[in-house]
Amino acid sequence: MSESDPATFPLERETVPPFDHVDLVTVRLPFLKPFAISTAVWTCKEALLLRLSSGSTVAWGECVADPDPFYASETTVSAAHIIRDFLLPLVEPGITLSELDSRFRHVRGHQMAKATVENAVVDLIARTKDVPLHELLGAPRKKVPSGLSIGLQDSPSALVEEVAEAVGRGYHRIKVKVKKGKDIDYVSAVRDRFPDIPLMADANGDYSLGDAEHLARLDAFSLMMIEQPLSYSDIYEHSILQKSLATPLCLDESIHGLADLVAAIDLGACRILNLKQGRVGGLLESLRLVRHAAARGVPVWSGGMDETGIGRAVNIHLQTVEGITLPGDTSETSHYFEKDLVEPAVVLDDEGFIEVPEGPGFGARVQLDRLDDLTLKRERLK
Repeated sequence: MSESDPATFPLERETVPPFDHVDLVTVRLPFLKPFAISTAVWTCKEALLLRLSSGSTVAWGECVADPDPFYASETTVSAAHIIRDFLLPLVEPGITLSELDSRFRHVRGHQMAKATVENAVVDLIARTKDVPLHELLGAPRKKVPSGLSIGLQDSPSALVEEVAEAVGRGYHRIKVKVKKGKDIDYVSAVRDRFPDIPLMADANGDYSLGDAEHLARLDAFSLMMIEQPLSYSDIYEHSILQKSLATPLCLDESIHGLADLVAAIDLGACRILNLKQGRVGGLLESLRLVRHAAARGVPVWSGGMDETGIGRAVNIHLQTVEGITLPGDTSETSHYFEKDLVEPAVVLDDEGFIEVPEGPGFGARVQLDRLDDLTLKRERLK
């Protein structure tokens, strides 16, 4: 596509700045309480970070992969291998982000690893130009609505307590994790207590098409959406399931890029999109997904992966983009961590909104003393 092609984005024409050093840093942040979904339970956030240094300018990218393959096939170890041995050799100062994107497509899959590198490069571009990330994305600075994802709980009453706390904090949308045996009674208990809150359920692929009649019982609770009830790799069977449900289906794990979204919408499998920029390959692909969803009338929200403050700040900037229309999974830092890597912490204002971090790049400032305390491994690549 040419520079004059209206289908391109200004971000694609930005060029990769020179950089002196490249470091891979693995950190571990304890969660305040375990976070459980239908496939796993985590007690800490182990994150792979990529640091690019250009003189006194330092930029960061965060990989959203876990240390295990229980949510997705990529892991922090596999991502480090792909970044080190296949992606970084393709990063050349002076090429455009569009050219870098084309080079990365030669590597099949590994979207989380690609997003890590692209995010660090985009952060370096923004910091070099002394502009905030949202400006590079072509979006104005604005407050973004908040949303909270609540992990699986031991009982319906325990879930209601968690939801009550979130309602008290002012969150605009609440998501509850469900799985077989922890679904109807749990959602019903929340709706009995809070009949009017924007509420959604996320199954992380725990059901099969044979559970259609059971899942249809969730229609009684006026949910905003049911997220990824079937296999993490499926699109087609979701289109069949959607025909038997009044509640919109939202796809998450099975959308890895624009081609997946095009197929999902055309098949009728995806009425709402959970966009995780760290899962689809980064910010450029995210912009393409948002544009296509908007053209097809599909609402979009920004999903979270329990990121540290680095990835969380990138997600906040992304939510300023036109076409992201629903509250995302962006919550306060204090809900997950006692001590994060960055300042300022993410907090809600009196109306439940979140301020976009000020300053160049993603804005939040990495606290080097905390980074040192939480680092498990550090590797200099250049």
